[in-house]
Amino acid sequence: MPKSAATLLAAPYFSWQPRIVSRFYLFLERGLPVVILAVAGIGAPAMMLAPDGLPRLRGLETELHQVHTENADLTEKIQQLQRQVQKLKEDPKAVERIARDELGLVRNTEVVFQFPPQP
Repeated sequence: MPKSAATLLAAPYFSWQPRIVSRFYLFLERGLPVVILAVAGIGAPAMMLAPDGLPRLRGLETELHQVHTENADLTEKIQQLQRQVQKLKEDPKAVERIARDELGLVRNTEVVFQFPPQP
């Protein structure tokens, strides 16, 4: 009984396909984890030592520390200004002192003497 051309061509195709599939699965089981580990072993240090890696992290940590320090200073200044505002609301002498020192105001009953500056 003569075999058709399709049968002759199909037989070798199916005979070597299981070997390729088994080799592929063997590569997936054994080779792929080794390849991934090698890429990670080379890539991780390269990424850490790159300009966007550890040096940038250290720079950002320094900047964060500076921002926290500046924030603490500004918080202290805000509290000081709040105490000053509270004092101005409650103490009339503080208001008079600011009016005299910063604005140059005087009472109606006071006489102001101005002297020319001495060289």
